[in-house]
Amino acid sequence: MNRSDPISRFRLLCWPAAMLLLSGCQATLPSRDHVASTTTAINDTTPDGSLTTEWPQAPALSGTLAGLDLSGPEGESSLWQRIRRGFQLSTPENQRVSRHLKWYAKHPQHLHRVGERARPYLHHIVDELEKRNMPLELALLPAVESGFRPTAYSSYRAAGIWQFIPSTGKMFGLEQNWWYDGRRDIVAATDAALDYLESLAEQFDGDWELALAAYNSGAGTVRRAIRKNRERGKPTDYWSLKLPRETQSYVPRLLALSRVVSDPDQAGNRLPVIPNRPHFSTVDVGSQIDLALAAEMAGISESELRDLNPGFNRWASPPEGPHHLALPIDRIPVFERELARLDVKSRLPWSRYAIRSGDTLGAIARRHGTTVAAIKRANNLSSNRISAGGHLLIPGDIAKAPPRTSVLADASATGGSYTVKPGDSLWSIARQHNLSHHRLAAWNSMAVTETLQPGQQLVLSGVATRATLTSLNYKVRKGDSLASIARRFNVKVADLHRWNHLPGQYLQPGQSIQLQLNLADQSI
Repeated sequence: MNRSDPISRFRLLCWPAAMLLLSGCQATLPSRDHVASTTTAINDTTPDGSLTTEWPQAPALSGTLAGLDLSGPEGESSLWQRIRRGFQLSTPENQRVSRHLKWYAKHPQHLHRVGERARPYLHHIVDELEKRNMPLELALLPAVESGFRPTAYSSYRAAGIWQFIPSTGKMFGLEQNWWYDGRRDIVAATDAALDYLESLAEQFDGDWELALAAYNSGAGTVRRAIRKNRERGKPTDYWSLKLPRETQSYVPRLLALSRVVSDPDQAGNRLPVIPNRPHFSTVDVGSQIDLALAAEMAGISESELRDLNPGFNRWASPPEGPHHLALPIDRIPVFERELARLDVKSRLPWSRYAIRSGDTLGAIARRHGTTVAAIKRANNLSSNRISAGGHLLIPGDIAKAPPRTSVLADASATGGSYTVKPGDSLWSIARQHNLSHHRLAAWNSMAVTETLQPGQQLVLSGVATRATLTSLNYKVRKGDSLASIARRFNVKVADLHRWNHLPGQYLQPGQSIQLQLNLADQSI
């Protein structure tokens, strides 16, 4: 398909106008038939050839788990059983559905992989659908859209498990900035997707097949197809409409998947066991926090934290919010205890600096014992130009480092090291390796302001291996150029040459080229 939660009253007031605008926007969207890949982690090809890619006061901790129902409906220990009970759509016996049923039967490993990726998120989606009395077949829609990959990204810039394009995401309140992309936020994007699906169902008089087709191709596309059939005296149900090729396959694929899930004997040895209980809940932290620190406080890995909070683009939550963190249910009590003991200003290893008239990056860096390169990297600056009245993030002090012996022991387990180059700083090296600079300093028994010497060896214990990188095959369209593709995906023309070994500057329509994308840079 082509939020950060907006104020509900504002949404209600603006809804009619927003839906009119959305219908027009979606109507002009091109088909996604040319998408060759969403992400490299989704490898199975479906029958139609597509792939299934000032500091605030610390908050009062009222007990996130208080009142939270940790058990499912009585007698339902399996989430799949609960989902089956909530199915509302009928699945016709036709060739389009049958083709996908046969494909699923031949690819049980695909269902298992998608089910494993769905494990942390599926219970939340089911809860939200039941609150709205929506068909639970829709809980399977992210399997069709993205294979339940929060990092899925298409050549039409659709992102997240629900595959919002930027414009539709913004229309439904999903913020997209340097710090955060609400399209990848599981909670916010699910809320937005269900809002969108509800509005489409209302537009099409409760016909969920038409609503799903509109979710894929746009309400305008579906309305035009209905109008043409009506003018010709033909039926106007989904199965009778002439729709884009992908949309003709989209609804049958979902219905076939629901058929597989609805048959316990058929699905039993393909779908992983998922207990009918919540995997995560959200905690209101109340301010920006370093994500590595938050993971330590919760007693989980930074990778697990990011799996539950894929909307965060950087090493910390956004300064202006959202300030909620999704955490495993069983880790929330210990996190809240640690958070209550932590001074608010200790939640970040840096501070915000108000730029004054006459300031330069060099002067600011010297005043704070850091480097111009570190400040530029932390603030996403492409030049040294700054303006009075703005703000900069400045590296701050850290706690005393642990003994070097423990650091070396950790390093031996990971084998990570780095040789300092001229111009390097702790901050720049940490950012380069997706680390927080205070951790890097601690691992190497030094102060964060310490000057590095070229040739010096640093331990990179705990280097993040889960980079937000994705590979995308893009099919060149008429009018495309290397420059326009580079601008669209926020990469350099030189990178396109390097990734594809291109001999010249010219591309041919239909040509496929490879892109290596940093998802964090796609939200800017």
